[in-house]
Amino acid sequence: MSHQAQLIRWLEQDLNRMRALHLVAELNLPQAWIAAGFVRNLVWDALHSKPGSTPLNDIDVVYFDASEPCANAYLTYENKLKEQMPEFNWQVRNQARMHQRNNDPAYLDVFDAMSYWPEKETAVAVRLNPHKQIECEAVFGFESLFALRVSHNPKRSKAVFLERVNSKTWLNQWPKLTVSD
Repeated sequence: MSHQAQLIRWLEQDLNRMRALHLVAELNLPQAWIAAGFVRNLVWDALHSKPGSTPLNDIDVVYFDASEPCANAYLTYENKLKEQMPEFNWQVRNQARMHQRNNDPAYLDVFDAMSYWPEKETAVAVRLNPHKQIECEAVFGFESLFALRVSHNPKRSKAVFLERVNSKTWLNQWPKLTVSD
C-alpha cells in the first residue's frame, strides 16, 4: 500500500479529522488544504501504535488567494470554523500574504509557501476535492514522514528548526523519531 493510500485510510478512520476536512471544503477557499500537524501527527501516532490521537495544538488551514481584498479575511474563515467545531484551535492563513511576515520572496501557490516550512515532514497537506475524495500532498514527498524522521529544510535556519524540535517535544511524544539534516 502506498503512503498516500495508508494516510487516506487513517484519515477515514478518524471522525474528527474527517469532520474538519468537510468543514474546510465547505468554505470553498482557493487552494485550501489542512496541513502540518493535522497530517504529520496522525502518521506519527499510527506508526507509534498510539491508541488515540495526540491532541492537536491547532488545525492549520492554508489557502492561496492573491486577489483577496481584505488582509484580515482569514479571520472570518477562522471564526466560521470555530463556530462549527469549537473544540479545536483553528489557524487559517492566506499563503499569498505570508511571505511578507516571513521575509521570503512572494509565494507562487500553497505548495511553494509550504516549501519554506522549517521541517520537511510538516510540509504535508490533505483536503477533500469537489468529489469529496481525500487528496494528499507532501512538498518533499512522504518517505521521510513515514520513516519517522524530522528533517531540516535548508530554506530556514538550523537554529529555528532545532528550537521547534525542542519546544514541541516531538522526541518525547514520539520516541521512534530521528532528527536529520
